[in-house]
Amino acid sequence: MIDKNKKPDYKHLSIDEIGENHFSTNLETPIREDAFELDDETKIEMIEAHFREIMYILGLDLLDESLRGTPNRVAKMYVKETFSGLNPENKPTMTLFTNDYHYNEMLVEKNIQFYSNCEHHFVPIIGKVHVAYISSGKVIGLSKLHRVVNYYARRPQVQERMTMQIGIALKSALMTEDVAVIVDADHQCVSSRGVSDQTSSTITAFYGGVFREEEKKNEFLKVLSL
Repeated sequence: MIDKNKKPDYKHLSIDEIGENHFSTNLETPIREDAFELDDETKIEMIEAHFREIMYILGLDLLDESLRGTPNRVAKMYVKETFSGLNPENKPTMTLFTNDYHYNEMLVEKNIQFYSNCEHHFVPIIGKVHVAYISSGKVIGLSKLHRVVNYYARRPQVQERMTMQIGIALKSALMTEDVAVIVDADHQCVSSRGVSDQTSSTITAFYGGVFREEEKKNEFLKVLSL
């Protein structure tokens, strides 16, 4: 059982050793086994207290009318919105429908806007996801493609991992290997700090089934250029 009054000891994690070497060790988002022992309201209460302390350390006047409610607003935003994808209870249900139209070509959903956060600096990753699949006899509503993207985006992320998570989730939900995902995103850990490059973007891809074949892959990429 988590003791909400006990502060975790992370002294063994040396920043000098880690430095700027960012890497991901797992396809799954690194979540502790006891991550959901606390309910949302308790998490909000605890985050509010810690964020108030951060603001105080930064020298901000928490008695100011503009700042007084900020710790609570940030805590609610983290739990209910920004990082809501950490909670498996928020995973969208994927109701399948019979492909009565017998449509056997690829279906493409372009430009699914998403907002995520880099797990290395907790600053925004903003971009678009393009998804394609070929029905194996079942289809889902288009809005569900958006919900899957946002579920995996709303957590501290690495773009490569998020791309794989979306692709694997759609393969499982649609019961087909024929799924493709491309993510094109701007990382504010690059644009707003460090090298401060505002012009670059990062592109990652997932190809399954027939989309591994050059002809079908090129067909997908051609559609995206329209």
